[in-house]
Amino acid sequence: MFKKEDGAVVETVIAAGVKVEGDFTSPGNVRIEGIVKGSVKADGNLFVSDTARIEADVRADNAMIAGEVTGDLTVAEKLELSSTAKVNGNITARVMSVEAGAVISGTCLIAVETAPAKTRVRGNERPVEVEV
Repeated sequence: MFKKEDGAVVETVIAAGVKVEGDFTSPGNVRIEGIVKGSVKADGNLFVSDTARIEADVRADNAMIAGEVTGDLTVAEKLELSSTAKVNGNITARVMSVEAGAVISGTCLIAVETAPAKTRVRGNERPVEVEV
């Protein structure tokens, strides 16, 4: 779970076995364990479990991906890909960490400056080649 600065936990959960179709937007943190098709936007932290499958473009302030994402990932701050992560799409993030075993099929762009997920604007960016 994620905590806000005041200590309150704000989290929306899409549980395993649940399928969401359409545009999904949350003003806070999101945990996805099921299936999402459409688009995902979290103005907070996004956690995608190893049981999750997302077929959507994803925007978040921070993201930890352990499952499968088919679509572009735009992360304003830090993106973490665990060893079980599979991303088929382009990635833009300010900071990215990739564990051995993660699979990326797309381009990775590490942005020097980024805006929050809700106001993402392309700025000073430089392409980075990543081998996994």
